[in-house]
Amino acid sequence: MAELNTGDGGGKGDKKVRSKKGNSRVDLTAMVDLAFLLITFFMLTTSLNKPQSMDLGMPDKQDKDKPQDEVLVADNRSLTVLLGENDKVKWYLGQFGTPLAGPEQVTYGKEGIRKEILARVKSVIAETGDPKKGLIVIIKPSKKSTYRNLVDILDEMAICKVKTYAIVDITKEEVALLDKE
Repeated sequence: MAELNTGDGGGKGDKKVRSKKGNSRVDLTAMVDLAFLLITFFMLTTSLNKPQSMDLGMPDKQDKDKPQDEVLVADNRSLTVLLGENDKVKWYLGQFGTPLAGPEQVTYGKEGIRKEILARVKSVIAETGDPKKGLIVIIKPSKKSTYRNLVDILDEMAICKVKTYAIVDITKEEVALLDKE
């Protein structure tokens, strides 16, 4: 509570009454309560930053006994990207045994793999004549590649607007190709 002390003069006849100066004191309990209520209100009503993540569709679990259906893709539509150690990136177009183009070693970024993917996206649409039948990119990280390399290549897929891509296990032959200079 707010409290104000005042002294009384004691009134003795003709004498001048001098008033005592009292100590004034203000109770701030209500102000502290209000401050905590405001802090609580703003904490509960603010929206926190939501983590940004890329949508990644994973395949369903399949029975080991049941044979898997093979998906046939035209060689001119499939680009395979191999990720190796020390930021090494190699690509080839088509099948591993009989590639239509490549294998070539490139770098990450605008002048490297992005330039190659954009060129292939345009060429596939020009060859097929159907924008729905776009480029299919198969990403094969090796055990020596880093997580950052995988994230970088997934970013390239988003930048180049490649709608169909898959992360697949790398074969021994492709590991040997990556190790070769």
